[in-house]
Amino acid sequence: MEIFLASSNEHKKHEMEELFKDYTIITPKDINLNFDPIEDGKSFVENSLIKAKALYEIVKKPVLADDSGICVDALDGKPGIYSARYCGRLKNKVDGHKLSQNEQNGLLIEDVNLTLKEKNLDPKKRENRSCRYVCSLILYYGKDQFLCSQETLEGILLDDINESRGTTGFGYDPIIFLPEFGKTVAELTEEEKNSISHRGKAAELIAKAMKNLF
Repeated sequence: MEIFLASSNEHKKHEMEELFKDYTIITPKDINLNFDPIEDGKSFVENSLIKAKALYEIVKKPVLADDSGICVDALDGKPGIYSARYCGRLKNKVDGHKLSQNEQNGLLIEDVNLTLKEKNLDPKKRENRSCRYVCSLILYYGKDQFLCSQETLEGILLDDINESRGTTGFGYDPIIFLPEFGKTVAELTEEEKNSISHRGKAAELIAKAMKNLF
């Protein structure tokens, strides 16, 4: 059975293929479809639903859509839904979309370090650097019919961009440390990541529900 994915990100497609092995995952890019809906929601759930509904209206087949990001406690949950275009304290000076991921990673660490110092908190203490990945995953399978699962992956933001480690994964993975593994997210094997990640846990719940739908 074909399931459309409301993203042309090859990393996400690969992850979804691993998480939904019983289905054929198709992206808009695979069918030469220019798909770029305006994500103007105020939450991960709202943005996921915007993408899922928009693609379903075009293909009329079940659609998976996710919106995810990193939420840092020291920054009151930021960057959150703005993770993909984060530019830290350079806001209004640069376009976050034009920054490399490594530049964004460095700016996030710098922002957190400065914020903690302003709050008279020790930037080196792990408990001050708590963060989590959040993923809202939606399966849109009929007019006004959808399932939603939102999950997290708890971690610690590294305090120095030069400590970035790992080559797997993408996004902020090299700077998110998981104490229980002694690794960054980017150092996890594919199997490890899929079993504990925010997207993996959300997908597991959706996949179970899909068995009763299709």
